[in-house]
Order: sequence, then C-alpha cells, then structure tokens
Amino acid sequence: MYQYDTLDKEMLADRTAEFRGQVARRLAGELSEDQFKRLRLMNGLYLQLHAYMLRVAIPYGSLNPTQMRKLALIARTYDKGYGHFTTRTNIQFHWIKLADTPDILDHLAEVDMHGIQTSGNCIRNTTTDPYAGATAEEVDDPRVWAEAIRQWSTFHPEFTFLPRKFKIAITAAPKDRTAARVHDIGLVLKRARDGALGFEVIVGGGMGRTPYVGPTIREFLPANRLVSYLEAVLRVYNRHGRRDNLYKARIKILVAALGKDEFARQVEEEWLKIGEGADFPDTELARIRGAFAPVAFETLPSRSEAMEAARSTQPAFARFLRNNLKPHKRAGYGIVEISLKGIGETPGDATADQMDVVADLAERFGQNDIRVTHEQNLVLPHVKLDDLPAVWAALDAAGLATPNINLVSDIIACPGLDYCALANARAIPIAQHIAEKFRDPDRAERVGELKIKISGCINACGHHHVGHIGILGVDKKGEEYYQLTLGGSGAEDASLGAMLGPALPYERVADAVDTLVDVYLRERRDGERFLDTFRRTGVAPFKEAVYADAH
Repeated sequence: MYQYDTLDKEMLADRTAEFRGQVARRLAGELSEDQFKRLRLMNGLYLQLHAYMLRVAIPYGSLNPTQMRKLALIARTYDKGYGHFTTRTNIQFHWIKLADTPDILDHLAEVDMHGIQTSGNCIRNTTTDPYAGATAEEVDDPRVWAEAIRQWSTFHPEFTFLPRKFKIAITAAPKDRTAARVHDIGLVLKRARDGALGFEVIVGGGMGRTPYVGPTIREFLPANRLVSYLEAVLRVYNRHGRRDNLYKARIKILVAALGKDEFARQVEEEWLKIGEGADFPDTELARIRGAFAPVAFETLPSRSEAMEAARSTQPAFARFLRNNLKPHKRAGYGIVEISLKGIGETPGDATADQMDVVADLAERFGQNDIRVTHEQNLVLPHVKLDDLPAVWAALDAAGLATPNINLVSDIIACPGLDYCALANARAIPIAQHIAEKFRDPDRAERVGELKIKISGCINACGHHHVGHIGILGVDKKGEEYYQLTLGGSGAEDASLGAMLGPALPYERVADAVDTLVDVYLRERRDGERFLDTFRRTGVAPFKEAVYADAH
C-alpha cells in the first residue's frame, strides 16, 4: 500500500494542530456552533443525534495491521468499544466527545490516517475493488489509480467547494465489486486490442432522492490521461452544477439535464483546453505503482491437504469455505471475506477486540493487508490455503466466522434513526429482524445470492435503490414505514429497483421479506438467482403474495 512521505506527515501534523486550536476556541465559547460547523466537517467530525461522530478515511479501503490496531485503540479508549464500517469503505465512531477529537486525530496521524475530505462538497474517498492485487480477473491493479486520484484531489483548490459532494469508484475486473455505475464518476479499467491500458468513463450515476445509473461518456480514455480528463469533468460540473438547490446539486442532475451527449461534448472541449500538462508524468505514476508492487507469493500446490482434511471433519469450516473463500490469482492462496453481519448484530460494526484479531491475522497469515468492502465487510486478500483452518478458528472464536457472504443475511444497512439526525426510520433493527428469519444456514444457502440493502432515509446511504431487495424508511405522521423495491443491482448489470407497492409498517417488513423469498423459491428455474427470477417474472407474483399476506 502507499506509504506517506515527509510532506504528507507534515501536512497531517499541521492540520491536527490547527484543529486542536479550533476545538479549544469552541469549548471556550469563542466560536459558535454555526462558526465551528464548517471547521469540524473539514476534519470528518459530524454532530448526530446523541453525540459527535468522527468519520475516518480509509483510502480505497486499504489498511495495514498497525492502522487497524490504532482504530481498535480509538474504539476502546474514546468510543463505546466498537466502530462502524461504511459503504464508502471508511470507519465511523459514533460516540465521540468533542474535547477528545484533537487527541484522536493525533493518534490517527501517527499511522497516516485522518478524517480529511470525508465530509463537505469535495471529492470524497475514492473506492475500488477489495480484491485488488489478488484476483486474476483484473486487467491492472486499480489501487494505483485510486492513489493517483487521492494525491491529485486532496486539497485541490479548484474542487474544494463543489456544488455538492463527489464520489468516484474504480473497477478493473468484469465483476464489478464497487457499484461503479451508480457513482458520480465510475471508471472501468480496460485493455484495448493493442494492449493499451485505458478507462471506460461513466458519469452521472447516483442514488438518493433522484437515482440514476450513470451513462458512459467515453468508451476508452488512455490511462495516462486520467487526471486531466477528471479535471475536465469536474470543471464542467463546477461551472454548471446547481448551487441554488440542494436537491438538484449533484452531477447526475446536470448530466440528465444536458443529456449525455452534450455533457460529453463539453467535457471533451474542456479537456482539449487543459492539455497533457495536467497529467501525472510517467515517472510519478511509476513511483505510485512502486508502492503496490506484487506480493512475494510462494510457489505452492493448488490443493491444500491441511484445508481439505479440516473441511472433511468440520462442517462449519466447510460452510465457511463455500461462502467466504474466493479464488486467488496464485495457486495455493485464497481471498478470505470476513463478514461483519453476524445474525442479530449491527451490519458493519466491529468491536475493538475483533479489530485486533483481524490485525493479528493479517500480520500472521495475510501479508499485512486488510481491505474494507463497500458492502461493509472486511477482506484478507492473500491467505495461504494451508493457513485457512487456523484463520477460521481465530475468526470463529472472535465471532467473525459467519458464513454468509452474498447471502440473504449479508445485509447493507445505514446507521438510520438510531444515530443519524437525517434519518426518518430505523435501519439496524430491520436488518437484525430479517437476518433472524434466515438464521438457519441451510436455508440461507438454499436461497443463494440475495443482496438486501436498507436506508433510513432518502439519502440512500444504505444503497437501497440497487438492492435485489431494497428497503427505504419513511415517516408517515410520526410512524416508521418502509418502501420495498425489487430488482436493483449495483454490479456490472446495474439497475434500479422497481417499487413493490405501498409502504409497510415496521412490524411487517421482516415477514414481507420472508414472503418474497418464498415466492422466489417457488418461481425460480434452473438455479436462478433472486435477481434473475425477478427479471424474468416481473413484480406481479411478489406483489400479490406480500399484499395478500398483509390483508
């Protein structure tokens, strides 16, 4: 992973010292909350329902064990013993005292971490494939390009006060694990017929009040021209983006208003004005790429006798392998997904002790590499198959061996009304109630891939628009109701879900999901996924069953 240089470290030290002075002035009453708000948000500090919340950036979801242990220390010392991993691959601490924040930021700076650009109308954390550098599918390591964007965008004076927040995702594999097509900019790494590396550029995707699947505005952009092209896109957005209406300020609204072709024309025109001088020189790209040099893998047999022996004698381990082990590009290795979706637990939460366990495992068995996924789980991307029995045993002892990756209980959920001042309804207990319906792991495996995504308000932090089953909390005269959508996808076949019908009260949601699954199992053919069955049958059989049941 990228190592901060002297300039990076000095910048963080200066920034944390500056914020310490700002906090002191706020505590002394020299700054009002309105005056302080912009200053704290620039450092990732939010004021939520019950306390301050600190959002810590995890660039492209990549951590080392030292950083994970520091997050555990912060959770244990300054919070209530846990942190919440988000769909932006960041971590949030929800019970922070204002007086403690300077010390927390100092702790983070010690391990090259911070909360900069995790809030505000700027370019937020760029996300990418959590399997980067480990999967044989990728055409190039997307972390290289995510790091290039981080260095270019951090404190960029022209893009610090955009019309609205701005999010970029990069995928380099046919299987999109980043939801690239529902981002402000989605980048798909590709190889041309002559082997040249480039990007498909998708602009104007997004969720929230007005969801869009983004259109492609350029089929192939030479990779070494990425920065200047991004600059052109952002200049067009900065010039025309709505600053008079918060609900129409995102780039998706501009692209829809101008039309894909006209927006692309203006970007190309701006790009010609910028010229090649704005791009990173090849030497700089080579320097960044050097930070992501391939791991020194051992030459191992593709079959592990130790793993197979444990598989044959331990059914729980065998189930974990079926669902949480993914193929690695090198023989004798595997990609291990760690579910943060234990049955009855809060999706995305990890305790300080669990973070320490993951750090230890990464150090002992995982090449010092940890990833965070946009689906609120963790990944050990480089684990020897021979070590999997020991890794599983440690995860199991820590409550981290739930074998449900991509299954019905692997639910994305925002913090909702339990924490967030913007929310209309709770999301966490809905996720917990649904997961309880599928506590039987045999039934969950029989259902197969099914992505449920829950948001507590229209801001869609839970990505409900692109859930196979999406759930949106709404307020009806002070009561919590939930709108269900079906058929969404955030993957390479991106689509927005279709409304099932009238919103359901809180106590009906988990039963309704149970009914939807029963309809799917009845209707599916030849091993179809839930999404495949819905796309074939449409909403009618699902709607009939849920609302017949409701009456």
